[in-house]
Amino acid sequence: MSVKALKGFKDILPDEVEIWQRIERIARDIFHRFGFSEIKVPILEKTDLFVRSIGEATDIVEKEMYTFTDRNGASITMRPEGTASVLRSFVEHGLHVRQPVQRLYTIGPMFRHERPQKGRLRQFHQLSCEVLGSDLPRLDAEVMAMAWLILKELGLSISLEMNSLGCPACRPAFKKTLIAFLQGHAGQLCEDCERRRETNPLRVLDCKSANCQEKYKNAPSILDHLCEGCGDHFQAVKQGLDVLNIPYSVNSFMVRGLDYYTRTTFELITDALGAQSAVGAGGRYDGLVKQLGGPDLPGIGFGMGIERLALLLRQSGQEAALPGIDLFVAALGEAAQETGYTLTNTLRTKGLKAAMDLEGRSLKSQMKQAGKSGARFALIIGDDELAKGEGVLRDMTTREQETIALKQDTAALAASLAERIQSQ
Repeated sequence: MSVKALKGFKDILPDEVEIWQRIERIARDIFHRFGFSEIKVPILEKTDLFVRSIGEATDIVEKEMYTFTDRNGASITMRPEGTASVLRSFVEHGLHVRQPVQRLYTIGPMFRHERPQKGRLRQFHQLSCEVLGSDLPRLDAEVMAMAWLILKELGLSISLEMNSLGCPACRPAFKKTLIAFLQGHAGQLCEDCERRRETNPLRVLDCKSANCQEKYKNAPSILDHLCEGCGDHFQAVKQGLDVLNIPYSVNSFMVRGLDYYTRTTFELITDALGAQSAVGAGGRYDGLVKQLGGPDLPGIGFGMGIERLALLLRQSGQEAALPGIDLFVAALGEAAQETGYTLTNTLRTKGLKAAMDLEGRSLKSQMKQAGKSGARFALIIGDDELAKGEGVLRDMTTREQETIALKQDTAALAASLAERIQSQ
């Protein structure tokens, strides 16, 4: 019986990895332009971290977390999202003492036991960032502008939607109004919404059921219940986006799936992935650091799904080719194989991507292998060529070839070839 990957867990093959590396390279470059530093956090955390941060009445905690008990009886969870782990590290190591405003980013796998679908797996990967220590509205706009720039430099067309969820001072009044509205639709909603209207009423607005969405068209808007401080903050965020020429639309029903959000929330939307339209999302979480045992510091951040970004890039025709070889050494004969083996590895120390056939196949087979490897050049040497002190260097693109002197010293020959190829 063959062994296959678990459902919802996917191998990332070499041709796909090239796309992933491009995404990560562009994201890292932009994060660094905006003054962010990378942080790496563990995959496993205490379950309580996510219950306290994400919210006990969320779908993630109730249904989707991979949780188990370790040998000591402790409840352990594979991280379902990145913010909680980064904040736990921020608090544990007192990073706020080193610098009052911290800009951090992380890239890695997350785990949620949900129904696998297009661009969404049970092991998925995110690039995410957090800014801790500032609640300035223009920071919110800057963070969204950074997310927008990542997608722009990837060559993707995405729309930005944003909302404000208010704060603990103004949200209770909205919640009360929303509960009264939902009571008028009792028994008419999906099973999840019937449960949520009692445990977490704001989450009903995030329901994807067509029936529920129709019912919620006339639901009260959080924007009509913002306190003066939240209203001013939201207006300033929009003004910041206007100054930066970042297009956006306001979606008053956006609530996100995590309890820790306050004030600004946003999503980066595409219409190319069916129902799962968000490729990135985030928002402000001003009370979360204190909730996790740290100082009372504000924060904002976002996450982007790498699987979805890669899928969009492939759909837009941005396939990535495997990296080519600079030089393929085609060696014929025992002495030539010995020289080629040493030369190939010496070329690698000179910064070149070099390869050779170790099986001693025919010249025709080796040249086919050179072509498949995407080699720019091929060096053909045999025992007779070694005796004459010369070899043949072929340009694999133009098919032109020339005779070159084979220096007795392998290091000198490698240096000469490296200089010649790198100058092309």
